[in-house]
Amino acid sequence: MSPHSRSRRRALLALVAAPALGACASWFGPPPPERAPVALALVGRIDDGAYGQAAYQGLVRVGYALGMETLHRDGIAPDRDAVLAALQELAKGPASLIVVAGEGTSEAAQRAAWEFPKKKFALLDGTLTRPNLAVYRLLPEQSAWLAGAAAALASKSGTVAHVGGERTARAERLRAAFADGARNAVPNIKFLTAFAGAQDEAARQVLAQALAQGADVIFAPLPAQTLAAVATDATAAGAKVIGATFDWVDLDPPRFAGSAVADPGALVLAAARDVRDNVFVGDIVRDFGVRRPEAVRLALNPDLPQPLRARLEALSLQVGSGRIAIPEGYDGPEMRVA
Repeated sequence: MSPHSRSRRRALLALVAAPALGACASWFGPPPPERAPVALALVGRIDDGAYGQAAYQGLVRVGYALGMETLHRDGIAPDRDAVLAALQELAKGPASLIVVAGEGTSEAAQRAAWEFPKKKFALLDGTLTRPNLAVYRLLPEQSAWLAGAAAALASKSGTVAHVGGERTARAERLRAAFADGARNAVPNIKFLTAFAGAQDEAARQVLAQALAQGADVIFAPLPAQTLAAVATDATAAGAKVIGATFDWVDLDPPRFAGSAVADPGALVLAAARDVRDNVFVGDIVRDFGVRRPEAVRLALNPDLPQPLRARLEALSLQVGSGRIAIPEGYDGPEMRVA
């Protein structure tokens, strides 16, 4: 073969190979970031001062932190058909990711994911998955357990109390964790507890009973409005208050000694980031406990003594590693709500 023929053959091969090499680059190169909207379907309201509001605040962060458009539906009734109808409506729209939040939404989320296999679904604190449906799950019992330990270690009277709102499965887990954390830190601690329901005045009455029996540190996992009333009464009586869900130490440091932070908004942001970065994976359950402090942590007032803070940091490592087993139920006595 002449040199001229060999050169011509190499040129032809290069022309043939160029598209193939370009295809390989597209196969192995990073895909562009996902920019389609993120939608939130929420059982309850975005202004409930509790879980729903925290989840919605996470959606707001998706907009300004990730630059993704957002939309939401709230006020969805807590039943399967209502949740499924809302998810079907959102899935027919432009959203690439639909985040489902609220108790009892697992079955509807799984059904919607089956009906719309090209959409991605993130179920907050649920149980069911599909290839396009992942569960992002908070472990709020971990920060509640640490709150119990903090309360017992900070108590001067030897009595701590839990003032709950409505009795839900999540609320029961928080109480059980708090009680166990308190007794782990101080085995002979006296523990008082009751659920007050949805009324502010009932919560204040439960608090008054606890204060009358000597409680000087109060764990109050309550909606914001009710918590404000309880915190005002407790502070006036010289008691310390530990909140929940939000970082109340940052929001209102004079009235809070700590807060068992468990932020569903961090899960909304995490799911959206996974989709944006093209690393979203279905058929998995991702847990967010104290090893993910952006979502779950015990916030402490800086006025608390350093030895107490150091003790709690050590306990947090044990909780995060699973060395401390947290019970799901509480079987002790309750105060009678008047």
